[in-house]
Amino acid sequence: MDISTSTLTRLEFDAVRHLLAARTDSRPGRLLAEQLIPLVGQATVALALAEVGEAQLLLVEGRPPLGGNQVLKTILTHAATSGSLLSAEQLQDVGAAVDVAERCRSWAAPLAEQSRLAELCALLAPLPALLRRLQESIGSRGELLDTASFELGDIRRELRQLRGRIKQQLEKLLAATATASCFQEQLITVRNGRYVVPLKTDYRGQVKGLIHDESASGQTLYLEPELVLAANSQLQQLLQEEKREERRILLQLTALVRQHRSELAQNEELLARLDMRFAAACLAREYDGHVPQLLNEPLIELRQARHPLLMVTDGTEIDPSRAIAIDLCLLPPSRTLVISGPNTGGKSVALKSFGLLLLMVRAGLPIPCAEGSRLCLFEKLFVDIGDQQSISEQLSTFSGHLSRLKLILAQAGDNALILLDEAGTGTDPAEGAALVIAALEMLQQAGAHTVLTTHLGQLKTWAAETDGVENAAVEIDAETLLPQYRLNYGIPGASSAMATASRLGMPEQLLNRAQQLLGEQPQEGNELLLSLNRRQQELDQLRHEVERERENAKRLWQMRREQLQQLQEQKAQIRAQAVRQAEALIAETTRQLRSLRRKADGGLESGAKGQVALAAQVDEVRQQLQPFRAQSRAKRNNAQPLEEGELVRVLPLGVTAELVRIQGAEAELQIGGKRMRQALQQLESFTPRRFAERGVKKGHQFTRPAAPQAQSLRLVLVGQRVESALQNLERFLDDALLANLAQIEIVHGSGTGALRKAVREYLASQRCVSAFYAAAAEHGGENITVAELGN
Repeated sequence: MDISTSTLTRLEFDAVRHLLAARTDSRPGRLLAEQLIPLVGQATVALALAEVGEAQLLLVEGRPPLGGNQVLKTILTHAATSGSLLSAEQLQDVGAAVDVAERCRSWAAPLAEQSRLAELCALLAPLPALLRRLQESIGSRGELLDTASFELGDIRRELRQLRGRIKQQLEKLLAATATASCFQEQLITVRNGRYVVPLKTDYRGQVKGLIHDESASGQTLYLEPELVLAANSQLQQLLQEEKREERRILLQLTALVRQHRSELAQNEELLARLDMRFAAACLAREYDGHVPQLLNEPLIELRQARHPLLMVTDGTEIDPSRAIAIDLCLLPPSRTLVISGPNTGGKSVALKSFGLLLLMVRAGLPIPCAEGSRLCLFEKLFVDIGDQQSISEQLSTFSGHLSRLKLILAQAGDNALILLDEAGTGTDPAEGAALVIAALEMLQQAGAHTVLTTHLGQLKTWAAETDGVENAAVEIDAETLLPQYRLNYGIPGASSAMATASRLGMPEQLLNRAQQLLGEQPQEGNELLLSLNRRQQELDQLRHEVERERENAKRLWQMRREQLQQLQEQKAQIRAQAVRQAEALIAETTRQLRSLRRKADGGLESGAKGQVALAAQVDEVRQQLQPFRAQSRAKRNNAQPLEEGELVRVLPLGVTAELVRIQGAEAELQIGGKRMRQALQQLESFTPRRFAERGVKKGHQFTRPAAPQAQSLRLVLVGQRVESALQNLERFLDDALLANLAQIEIVHGSGTGALRKAVREYLASQRCVSAFYAAAAEHGGENITVAELGN
């Protein structure tokens, strides 16, 4: 992206860098954030934004362990020279950086394979041998450890033992009775690398040894007693050996670092990038940042955008409520946007927001805007903001603007965004407006997109009359004339200089005189613009209300749709559970029926009493299946009126009763020796009609003898003609109903199949038959039809 340093400065991009750097965890990440610039290429920008978006999701679980990472650029440059020597502190920084890289690789291991941050961490070079060697050699305070080499460990062990012997000899000397009074105090110290004791000046020569120093007061001499001269010399020799060994180790470690210099530099770059991505994620979370949709089409549509620097409270703290959200739009077919309105109304802030938010997206940072926003990554950005006056270059304010505009006209072209603040000011308004309009026409012809602020009426009129140009007004309160810091598109704004002067406390006398000098016509123009702004605000408010209602309706629809889906899922679960229960019950019932059938076939139950008991057991088993049978709604048979002595069904009770007497809409019934009353509508006659054994009430009716107490469960029709077989089936069915049997079997054989077909067609026509089907294969199959009887 073609952006000058002055453009970054005028749009205050440095302040965004500062906010980002304050949220890094390491020095390399902070340096990278402080040097952040817009990226080149849409693919690079998209990758950076995707990495930040992934970091936002991972922030819930915490940031990667980047705290100990160090800047190694200077260290690696120094180590590149053969024979160079790194200090233990520098090697400690190298070890810390290698350790951070190893821990970040472990942190990224559980991430998904398609994770971009996992791919970034996978590029970190593992250096286990270097890390192990540095950890063995360098301590936490930046010192060489005894474990750096066997030789260094032996030398330091000898040094400790020798120092102990020297101190022991000196302590004996200080405590000896003959010499104790010669010393200033019982203290052992070091001068010139040798152990000495404080001797009183008055006792010079009484204790043999070498004097290395004396106190500032001259009262104390620092004496190396003769008895430790040899030991101190040996100590100096060991110290020299220690230095030589330490230098050898440092040279060896430096060579090892030099060997992995490229991997260390790459790791530093990757870790700094990872740190900055998480810093950007933290910043975006604080100001509720989103990534706009990136387009190739040159347009800007940033909904509910806020200037990030307006949200800063104390230093680097963010408070989103401090900034008012505005819509920043430059949509086709418009290529130029003219923003007008009162001073201190937010025109310049809106203009800078266009540029700064574009720079932030270009740098891979989410911006404070609403989801669904869209943005083109313009390849060039030019700004003319602020006073261009320069005494050294002999430029006035107006000439400074012209110089900048000249440069913009020479370089701007297609896919360029130009931001002009207070265009045409600093000279005669008519001439300034004419120059700006001509420049804007040239920029439109070049294919550039321009956003400018102005107070010039000629520019507002030109924008209203020219294709591809749109006005936008800074919203103001219609009553108080105070700015609302929002933009109303499609209308120009009133400058309202008088209202601004009054709000800022200018004298009333001055304001009155200025109003007199201004006259009525300009005031009428301002009132017209204020009226247009008021009407636009009302329309915008109405549009927002409609959109809000639409969103509420959409949310309610979605909620009801989800509830319906949940109900359907619950219904399916209940149905599946019921089916499983039914299948289990049917299987158990089938098992019991087979057991009963085996008893019947095996003659285990004999005689009338046994048959009745067996029928009762069958009926009990069938009743277990009753909840799973298809229920048909019983209907009153009103073909003929009921008569006394007739056998009827009592629908609510599901039993057969004798109709004793009819009294109006009610009937007196006899059931099992007991009498009861029931509404006629709850009674149903049989087809054909049946009467009690006392006789026939009508000449055309007849009754058969009562069914035997032990009704058979099976009717054998094999060898009979169809007509006689159906007559026998009708009688058998009636008897089974009177015996309150739940199931019967009709044995018709196979033959030609005519008898079987006639039997099943007859059963299908009977309302008392709720279901019929072929028997199980082991019990006769298609030779036998099983019929289930309803109430």
